[in-house]
Amino acid sequence: MNELLAVFRRELGGYFSTPLAFIFIVIFLFTMGAFTFYLGAFYESDQADLTIFFNFHPWLYLFLIPAISMRLWAEERRSGSIELLLSLPVPLWAAVAGKFLAAWVFSGIALALTFPMWLTVNYLGNPDNGVILAGYLGSFFMAGGYLAIGSCLSAVTRNQVIAFVVSVAVSFLFTVSGLPIVIDFFASWAPQQVLSTIASFSFLTHFNAITQGVIDLRDIVYFVTLIGAWLIACGIVVDMKKAG
Repeated sequence: MNELLAVFRRELGGYFSTPLAFIFIVIFLFTMGAFTFYLGAFYESDQADLTIFFNFHPWLYLFLIPAISMRLWAEERRSGSIELLLSLPVPLWAAVAGKFLAAWVFSGIALALTFPMWLTVNYLGNPDNGVILAGYLGSFFMAGGYLAIGSCLSAVTRNQVIAFVVSVAVSFLFTVSGLPIVIDFFASWAPQQVLSTIASFSFLTHFNAITQGVIDLRDIVYFVTLIGAWLIACGIVVDMKKAG
């Protein structure tokens, strides 16, 4: 556990040692605000909730989260510092989990800084704050899902641009798999059980259920399982690259 905390502190401190972290947070907050108030027509909707705000999260995360994850392992491999990291008395699982948790906490900090949205909607009306809290929880877990995918794919290559593009592509598949256009494509020949399985892999299916204020254990288990599976895959990839 001490090794995990050491990696975690090293990685989290690394985010704020350069202006890039602050630039990312500014871009994150600006795009969230612009999408909510302008594209989403928040004021015109005349609703005292954050439904519009949360509706944009999957699509913004689709590009913003891979921008965080692309450097996790690709930069280590490019600079050669991965050999130094793995030569330290740090178990592989601690390195993988520590780097992931640092990135997850960093994205959580960026998400938490959107709290003025919550204050605004409470100033304008009387929203169900339990539903809003559930939405933030679902958004945090969904960000973790995107990060786990990006972390694994960052370990595959030393090129951050390639890691970013591949992460966006794979995350996109997990995002849209439950949309009607995808389900309709398979509906003509696939049985209902297959359709249900495909839809169950969608981030949108589970995230939208949580944002409605219903925290179903199955949705939390989905994100936790997905994160765990991709981190295990990340550890396998890193170990193979080390052996190679």
